[in-house]
Amino acid sequence: MQRLALFDLDNTLIDLDLGFRAWAEEFAEARGLGADGVDTLVALDEEGYPHRDVFFGLVRERFGLPDPMEDLWAAYRLRMPHLVYCRPEVLDGLAALRTSGWKVGIVTNGMADNQLGKIQRTGLAEAVDTYALSGAEGIRKPDRRLFEIAAQRCGASLEGGGWMIGDNLVADIKGGRGAGLRTIWVDRGAWPGAVNGADHVVTDVVQVFKILSMT
Repeated sequence: MQRLALFDLDNTLIDLDLGFRAWAEEFAEARGLGADGVDTLVALDEEGYPHRDVFFGLVRERFGLPDPMEDLWAAYRLRMPHLVYCRPEVLDGLAALRTSGWKVGIVTNGMADNQLGKIQRTGLAEAVDTYALSGAEGIRKPDRRLFEIAAQRCGASLEGGGWMIGDNLVADIKGGRGAGLRTIWVDRGAWPGAVNGADHVVTDVVQVFKILSMT
């Protein structure tokens, strides 16, 4: 099996939940929403709306905001890349993989400006070989084609096998398996009792590097 490792971005390589909390606190303070407002924003986020346009439509309605939903969403995408970071040990792990001959890519769903901003500002753009963004390609995980784009940009193909690592059981694990990849699930506690179907389960992405180094 070829040395190909594809990683999800949000809540895999970076802690999006932590960044979202920081955004919610800033947003609530700027709008005078108070601590209850922060809790409401976090609760809405945890309900798992797949698209932020839906989320910000609910935020606008819940707080009676005059701003168009599109403006709220655009401001969020502009700010979020400044609120997330990639831990040094994660960047070091990616570097070690590439030094040992692995091709490393990011496969992520999300708007291109938001996801690209996160990748660039966290140092991940230099830490991986390539990335495939659903917002740029017009394809979302678990669609096999997004994994294929990332593999091809790594100079590989899905037929040669490899790994997909991520926190979402549908987009990352089911999608990765459907693309013919072995999978590692980063279990952050969001899917209690779920049958995961992954080859390995970890609670932190840094544990992935040891698993891959032994394959």
